[in-house]
Amino acid sequence: MKNIVFTFLLIFSQMIPAQIPTGNIKGTLIDTDTKAPLIGANVSIVDSHLGAATDINGEFGITNLPVGSYSLRFGYIGYKPVVKTDIIVKPGRITFVDVELASSSIETESVVVTGGYFQNTEIQPSSITSFSYEEIRRAPGSAGDVSRIMMGLPSIGKIGDQSNSLIVRGGSSTENSFYVDNIEIPNINHFPMVGTGSGPIGLLNVDFIKNVDFYSGGFSPQFGNKLSSVMDIEFREGNREEFDAQLDLSFQGIGGIIEGPLDGGKGTYFISGRRSYLDIIFDKVAEGEAMPSYYDSQAKVVYNLSKNHKISLLNIFANDNQKMTYKKAFENEKNDYFDIDIVMNSAGINWQYIWEKSGYSNFTLSHHYWKDARDIFSTLTKENVFKSASTEQGIRIRNYNHYIISKNNKLNFGFDIKYSYNNYNNDYAEKIDKLGNTPPRLIVDLSLNTTLISSFANYSWQIGNITLNKGVRAVYSDLNTKVYVEPRLSMTYDFSDITSMTGLFGVFHQNIPHVLAAQKKDFEKLDFPKSYHYILSFSHLLTEDTKLTLEIYNKEYFNLPMNPATPQLMVFDNSFFESYLESNTKLVSKGRAYARGVELTVQKKLATDIYGLIAGTYYRARYKSLDGKWLDRLYDNKFNFTIEGGYKPNESWECSARWIYSGGTPFTPFDIEASQKANTGIYDESRINAERLPDYHSLNVRVDKRFHFGKSSLVLYLSVWNAYGRKNISNYSWNEIKNEQQEEKQWTTLPIIGLEFEF
Repeated sequence: MKNIVFTFLLIFSQMIPAQIPTGNIKGTLIDTDTKAPLIGANVSIVDSHLGAATDINGEFGITNLPVGSYSLRFGYIGYKPVVKTDIIVKPGRITFVDVELASSSIETESVVVTGGYFQNTEIQPSSITSFSYEEIRRAPGSAGDVSRIMMGLPSIGKIGDQSNSLIVRGGSSTENSFYVDNIEIPNINHFPMVGTGSGPIGLLNVDFIKNVDFYSGGFSPQFGNKLSSVMDIEFREGNREEFDAQLDLSFQGIGGIIEGPLDGGKGTYFISGRRSYLDIIFDKVAEGEAMPSYYDSQAKVVYNLSKNHKISLLNIFANDNQKMTYKKAFENEKNDYFDIDIVMNSAGINWQYIWEKSGYSNFTLSHHYWKDARDIFSTLTKENVFKSASTEQGIRIRNYNHYIISKNNKLNFGFDIKYSYNNYNNDYAEKIDKLGNTPPRLIVDLSLNTTLISSFANYSWQIGNITLNKGVRAVYSDLNTKVYVEPRLSMTYDFSDITSMTGLFGVFHQNIPHVLAAQKKDFEKLDFPKSYHYILSFSHLLTEDTKLTLEIYNKEYFNLPMNPATPQLMVFDNSFFESYLESNTKLVSKGRAYARGVELTVQKKLATDIYGLIAGTYYRARYKSLDGKWLDRLYDNKFNFTIEGGYKPNESWECSARWIYSGGTPFTPFDIEASQKANTGIYDESRINAERLPDYHSLNVRVDKRFHFGKSSLVLYLSVWNAYGRKNISNYSWNEIKNEQQEEKQWTTLPIIGLEFEF
């Protein structure tokens, strides 16, 4: 394969024209508080004399640039400078760069060029990491999956290669929320598990992503109903001046994109479609596994009604199918065979209204649909162990307002109304659980309708070197008829332009997954799980493009759902290695847990030809069983270490790598004698999560080659996951066919070839 790839690259290298093609950079510069255009702002190419100034509409243009990668510096008197890296100029195309500048509390008569590569918002000064489109696209081991790029962050636990579940500071995958253009998306993955944010591969098209802000804790009151994290994704707009198209072949599948202007540039559109081909890959690297197939489509339409009014429509669709036959399951000694069919669609319309100089509002109306059909059978008995034919739907109205009281006093406020109407038709068979109990068969056939109403406000006050945020979120649920009040507080002290310290505190609640609440009428009245976040953060710019961050956090959990029949196990954690949330005869809101740790990150942006990140963490994540014992959570790696980076020797080649080392996660040994007698895995109750898997480590590498033609370009890349073939273990399971314990291996060496052709 290596010889084939390099021969392919050599052939294409001969196709490059002698004359270097050119392209253009255009964009808009606006005030982050008012969304008003900044007139006469300075836009310059870093390490160059080329640049431009914004016009009366805040627009700028730099034309006839040789194709390649650029960094742009944006500056304006009285505003904090911003540097945008990885601006890729393509032949015969326009690269759009839209930037927001925040006003500075320090009055100056000139642009102070300090930092600019890293921006934190006033209301979220720490526990936030931002990624651009190019950083996501090229990240080794991510394959364009927005969730997998987060795996290198110190706040993310390392559990398994097969899933891109975000395990944030010891929390489960049920504790994370996702937003795209102010629209909440329940899950951004193919083959998701109902009630969680987990899945094996992302469904969002990375070419549409403008920016991603990932909040690993202490997030502001505008976000709620989750205990651990928020991923806030902004999709870009389509090209307002010309028609563009692109063909893609990647790990996610094969597909294409079209985009262009509407009504003479007053509006834009983009549409994508993609179909998987993972069955070919899985045949080679995961013999005996089921053949997954899926397709997805995404579309966004934007239209400017006037200078102050803009509407946008978004639709994200996915259809997943996976089937394992009895014959294949038996031949490959799999415990289950199954048939899975999942359909998801999220659609929404957003109206942005700019209040001239005093702020702006966003109003969003969205709808989500999720059909989950699963038939899972025991290979040993051929009995149906789980059957689902359920739908979850929801309508949400969301309002967010930003009001400028004065230069140093700002108020954010709004509300959320979420109406869910779900139909569950689930059949949980009688089977032996992990502690040797035999819960009876449970048939769920009901509609569960519920309304969640929230309002929020955050006041930001800046005086001298201090920025103070005081906020609150209030939540009412008609499911358990309770009101929850969530105070949020942060304070930042700037020692200088390059050094600051922040303290955050917040209270967070979330409803238990509706698929669990539907199992018994009593479950609807369960208290919402709650977490307290305490965070102390220190940041320092080592150089203009290199930042050091140190964070210490303590996260305390209360009211977690626990099953008295399995008092030593956590309901949220116990589902990680399953394909569905299991049945419960009884649940009580008495679970306690905590996660405490320290994280150190050094990140270098691509200012010249080198970029990278070094991150490490030491933490503990534990929970209290119903019998009063403190036990390690399934996600307690204890320590994680990541080193990743890349090198661009020229505009044609780029190479990058990511190496991750993590402590082994806890697991519970089987009671061998009891398991063999029952012919299913039964835990040793005296050693719940008392043993640990071997430490995890893996190297992912990637090489990109760009080809530029007269009016088109091609990116060809080769990525190798687990390059040195480390045999990492994800879990120990009980093989019911052989009636013995077996190792569950993570991915072996996996080569991936991809291409992007733009024309």
